[in-house]
Amino acid sequence: MLADTPLNAVIPAADLDRAKRFYGDTLGLKLIDDREGVALFESGGTRFLVYATPNGGSAAHTLAGWTVADLDTEMTELRGHGVTFEEYDQPGLKTVNGVAEGAGMRGAWFKDSEGNILSVVEETR
Repeated sequence: MLADTPLNAVIPAADLDRAKRFYGDTLGLKLIDDREGVALFESGGTRFLVYATPNGGSAAHTLAGWTVADLDTEMTELRGHGVTFEEYDQPGLKTVNGVAEGAGMRGAWFKDSEGNILSVVEETR
């Protein structure tokens, strides 16, 4: 049924203008469409929607993530654009300098302008 259809993220934003600046200026993503209450971005050929809602930033889990070739390089570049990486110390997830390692991956998490959790992951297998 859906196996050949692209899957897209839908990300909530309490302040859509602020979120558009974050995804466009901070992350450098291309804004494809901008309508009242929604903004469509593209990243690596995948499109995702950011929409206005008072519930933006209320999820306590990762909403979307990028698979990158070199996590350290990507983190350095993102930090240069003002991104701060999260530190976790909980059962099953411990970061050191923002990075968690295990299960064939290295990953880091950061929040967007709305408090939504996003990730960058490097596969190490």
